[in-house]
Amino acid sequence: MSIVDAVILAIVEGLTEFLPISSTGHMIVTSYLLGIYKDEFTKLYEVSIQFGAILAVVVLYWRKFFEFRRWQFYAKLAIGVLPALILGYLFSDKVDSLLESPTTVAIAMLLGGFILLFIDNLFKVHTIESDDQITFPKAFLVGCWQVLAMVPGVSRSAASIIGGMQQKFTRHLAAEFSFFLAVPTMLAASCYTIFLKKWSGGLKGYEIIRQSNENMASFIAGNIIAFVVAMIAIKFFINYLKIYGFRAFGFYRIIAGIILLAIILSGMMEID
Repeated sequence: MSIVDAVILAIVEGLTEFLPISSTGHMIVTSYLLGIYKDEFTKLYEVSIQFGAILAVVVLYWRKFFEFRRWQFYAKLAIGVLPALILGYLFSDKVDSLLESPTTVAIAMLLGGFILLFIDNLFKVHTIESDDQITFPKAFLVGCWQVLAMVPGVSRSAASIIGGMQQKFTRHLAAEFSFFLAVPTMLAASCYTIFLKKWSGGLKGYEIIRQSNENMASFIAGNIIAFVVAMIAIKFFINYLKIYGFRAFGFYRIIAGIILLAIILSGMMEID
């Protein structure tokens, strides 16, 4: 993976992580289109640049994250992230095999797109307008929805937003709680990948990053780029939602899914 490839992937991560269009799916497709060889560092890089995206949420919502008197806020996030942590740990090997499948991405993009088209009609009642009104059981149920994002192409953001609206959150709150829930979820995944997981040769992720100056430069630059782009994407998404809702994202997912399936079926994209 070249520095240019690393920059492109970081931009894709920042743009798509918090939009309901699947960052993992876009990363998989982008890697295929760029012809990036998936060596150990590339696989590690695609997860580790989530640090930059996580930081964007913390910076934009720093008042919520650093108002330590509101212990219930942290408790709700801890409860909400439990399903993803438990199932992610138990089924990590099976998830890793799915991460190489553009076909899975295409199908998930299509299905998620149709749901987003009709989500406002499916969940018309919105009685919960602030995170103070979110109960612990509701936080847990949204976390259960988030588990669906283990399938690439589903979108962690889309799954948790749909879960929030099913629990009668407003569109705005469902999106924001999705952002908040992303922080511990993605932080846990990134820390496991970098500090705990053993890669080939028994190396830890941070040891692979330190193997060369190019790896280190890609890691630092990628996180900075993902941070800046994610800040812009989050602000855009929240402002857009207030006026237009989710239909445009539903249409985008359907069109992207159809195009990807057509490319796969035509044989233009090699599937191992």
